Amino acid sequence: MKKSLLYIGLCIFALNTGCNDKDFLNVPPSNVLQNEQLWNDEGLILSVLADLYDRYPDRQTDPNNGIPSMVTQTIDNWAEFARFDEAFASENGQYWRHSSREYNYVFPGMIVAGNIEITYWDYAYIRELNIFIDKCATSTKLKQEVKDRFIAEARYLRASVYFEEVKRVGGVPLILQPLEYDYKGDPAYLQHARAKESEIYDFVISEMDSIKKYVPASPVSKTRVTAGLAQATKIRAALYAGSIAKHGVTTPQVSLPGGEVGIPSSMAAKYYTTALQTAQELIGSGSYSLYKKNADNVTQNFVSLFIDKGANPEVIFAKDYKLQSGRVQPWTLWSQPRSNAEEQQGGRLNPSLNLVQSFELLDNSFAPLPVKTAGGDYIYYNDPQDLFANRDPRLAATVILPGTEFKDKKVDIWAGYIKKDGSIVTGSNFGAKAKLDGVNDVQVVGFDGPVNNLEFSAQTGFIVRKYMDPTVGSGRIGTQSEVWWIRYRYAEVLLNAAEAAFELGQAGVAADYINQVRERAGFKTPLTAAQITFGRIVHERKVELAFEGHEFWDMKRWRLAHIIWNGRNTDLTLTPGDETAVSTRVFGLWPYKIYDPGSPNNGKYVFKQILPGAVTAPHEFRLGNYYGFIMDDIRNNNPKIVKNPNQ
Repeated sequence: MKKSLLYIGLCIFALNTGCNDKDFLNVPPSNVLQNEQLWNDEGLILSVLADLYDRYPDRQTDPNNGIPSMVTQTIDNWAEFARFDEAFASENGQYWRHSSREYNYVFPGMIVAGNIEITYWDYAYIRELNIFIDKCATSTKLKQEVKDRFIAEARYLRASVYFEEVKRVGGVPLILQPLEYDYKGDPAYLQHARAKESEIYDFVISEMDSIKKYVPASPVSKTRVTAGLAQATKIRAALYAGSIAKHGVTTPQVSLPGGEVGIPSSMAAKYYTTALQTAQELIGSGSYSLYKKNADNVTQNFVSLFIDKGANPEVIFAKDYKLQSGRVQPWTLWSQPRSNAEEQQGGRLNPSLNLVQSFELLDNSFAPLPVKTAGGDYIYYNDPQDLFANRDPRLAATVILPGTEFKDKKVDIWAGYIKKDGSIVTGSNFGAKAKLDGVNDVQVVGFDGPVNNLEFSAQTGFIVRKYMDPTVGSGRIGTQSEVWWIRYRYAEVLLNAAEAAFELGQAGVAADYINQVRERAGFKTPLTAAQITFGRIVHERKVELAFEGHEFWDMKRWRLAHIIWNGRNTDLTLTPGDETAVSTRVFGLWPYKIYDPGSPNNGKYVFKQILPGAVTAPHEFRLGNYYGFIMDDIRNNNPKIVKNPNQ
């Protein structure tokens, strides 16, 4: 799009400057594209559309320097997953994420010089989309069905931008045509007030109804807009709006009298009904299904779900990567276990004990990991994996646990030896050696760590597994990974349907949808309607969708963020199934080997709960964090823009 607009601009420039010779002006230029050339050539239009797709608002970059310009949680941007309590950032330059008591007022927003975050407010992209829609509609040579599809795809991208903006700042000006300045000195006619938050959600929802008529009904495409994607987006948008309407009553301070922020509670049922009915349409279509290619191994099945790009029935929309086109992502390079790393890279993203203990037992109960007896004595394990036995199989598919394997090699995560007298023998580097009872050069710490404050070591005792690429070369700087980033998948549709049904008082319907997801995960005992609570809804999303960029948005729309990250309670919760359990600091769990020759416990493992040294302050999410800061220059340029609450 940027290139095509440049060509158009050059055409205008060429036609308006430099010469009075009418014959010269009538000669078509050979080095630029005329409007009629561009907008009547299907291939050229498709290339413009591809550029617009590439700027989908989950990771935009500054065109001047290629630096990410919008802070989002994706496989392109590993450190953002350490924003909250899902993970620890094991890199010196990212430790600040665990040492700042309060979140920046405007998270999540955009990065500019000096790492100052500002609000996502991208009307340049919206303008280009509006121009595309307007110009494409003028084409006289495209087949009508081709033109309709191109326009529908651009409308989808435009609606997606508005969805991302309303998630961050609430209602924004709704601009649906390319605005042109008349150069008469008064730009007031270009200034638009903010729409209500509900109106932006209504726009997204209504757009999806129109879009799905003009895009393929087939689910074959995973990287372009389909009818299924339009429905999935409508479901998510309606669910967000419904939950803000319902739960927003608990935070009246986070609202504006004009409705630019906040949705009346009376609208909740309408949105939930829209979400549920649309989800049931999509589910009933049979276009998508849960991934079960490795149904005999539920852990491996969940691992494969995120890396299998061959006729994957669960994926609705993804950002793809391909080595041949030079489009790769560094998720595996950044966080591969150091013990078998293909480069001297890895270990960066360490899942938290907070998250790990959230994975329930297979009997549908919640409990902290059993590391000590009631009397305070260590519990001894023959293998570190034994601590995690009988837990939700998604745990081992989401987190590389001590004693497990990656790329067919066992990871080496252990923190040292504990001697009979309780003293610890350890080291300060990967695989460090020391003297142990007179014997020199004994390895006393794992080649993956953990070592406190040693960057790239598993400082929580865990390494991320979800989206990790087992392909040879995926951990090399010069190769990296082709694994895609899944933006929408069928399991989320089921969980969205379950939440909407629950909020509408249909607990039995909610149980059916949740149980489908849990059965795929490996649970044998279905939840009953009576067991479906709001806490169950919260929990199931937390474990199923971990490291997929949903945590912040869920906590925000449920108005739980200021409760969970309250800046006060600094302990690890003992009630991991409680949706209101406070979680302000990232904890870890380190395995140690017992050194006590002659004892039956010699060589066994025990675990110590730890707090990484870089975690120096609890997170505090303020009410002002629910809606981003609208920058002064935006409001100065448009006095009709009202401030957000608490700004």
